[in-house]
Amino acid sequence: MRFLSGPRRGVGERLLWSRDIRFVRRLAARVEGGRLVELDTGTILIGPADALTDDLVVEVAGDVTVPEYGLVPVDDELTERDRYLVAMSSAVQLSGLAERIGMAQSSQIVQTKMLDYFFSLRKVHRVAFQPIVDIRTGELYEYECLFRPEMPMLPQSITSVVQAAISTDRGVELDSYIVTTVLERIGRLEAVARASGKPPRRFAINLTPFSLLDPSFEAPALGAQVRAAGLDPRQITIECTEQQSVPEIGVLQRQVRALRKFGFGFAVDDAGAGYASFALIAALRPSVIKIDREIVHGIGHDDAKQALVEAFVSFGRRIGAHLLAEGIERRADLRVLASLSVELGQGYLLGRPAPEPAAPRRIDRSWLEAATGARSAGESASGPAATAAARVPSRA
Repeated sequence: MRFLSGPRRGVGERLLWSRDIRFVRRLAARVEGGRLVELDTGTILIGPADALTDDLVVEVAGDVTVPEYGLVPVDDELTERDRYLVAMSSAVQLSGLAERIGMAQSSQIVQTKMLDYFFSLRKVHRVAFQPIVDIRTGELYEYECLFRPEMPMLPQSITSVVQAAISTDRGVELDSYIVTTVLERIGRLEAVARASGKPPRRFAINLTPFSLLDPSFEAPALGAQVRAAGLDPRQITIECTEQQSVPEIGVLQRQVRALRKFGFGFAVDDAGAGYASFALIAALRPSVIKIDREIVHGIGHDDAKQALVEAFVSFGRRIGAHLLAEGIERRADLRVLASLSVELGQGYLLGRPAPEPAAPRRIDRSWLEAATGARSAGESASGPAATAAARVPSRA
């Protein structure tokens, strides 16, 4: 198919698709350097991104109703053969007319294409670091590594990417890529920190439980990968969410026990959100239980949420796990969480995600201590931050 051949216009192109050929021709007359292609299914206009805009579409339409159209950026990271075909497909889907012209795609096909695009941008995606804090002392416990997909052509959240990988049986492939990328990033940061005499830090990395059943994530293999990045397994917490059923819970238990023997921490995410059940937590006996942000938000004024967190705290004590509240944004919520003996916290109030690990935000603790009662020196010394410090290897 040669309908898109012609001189390359460089970075910063957009592609518009519409079935209204007269309207697209009027647009083309306003776009210097635009290329017009007429197909049986509709008409395509390709032009510079700063010229071919939604504002221009509305201006050309004038008082007439704007026809259905799709306008998308052309991704020059793709091969020249593929970039316009991918853009055309996206524009048709965006127009809302895909099903009418026989170009509707099954959700699995769409997810597969999205993942292919995700993996084609291996050098583009980012990692952010958000501090996890010991609520009782305000000290850093560890950083959660948040993977940020950068997909200019098809913006997606990491949640959407994970769901697509699970639906298309590519979860292990995705987790392997993310873990490799994150470990390389941490390894570079820790090498710089060691060179300046700073102590080693701890980091949490997200995985789906199903991936832990794969041989590539067995404790010896993962331990070797961590050491190859210049890190120690005791610096890494594996954080899992029950986003798919795990038929071999016994195998998963053995994998988790082996990882913990190697020195890895283990956390279960989204407790109380319908994913991480009490049964899964009891079976895996994590070192950290993360309370879902939906429970945390507004807990300062919600008796039912407070009762649920009290149950988690009691449960955590019985199995020897620290409780971590996610999504803390309000002082009132932090105050109540501390009074309920939740030990760890994470959220914008305590520190936002950043391209490099940053110190937690300092909070005036006088009002917190007045509400919860001063902690004894012995209790503070035995808290989760002290436990984490004991587990992190010395580089001296």
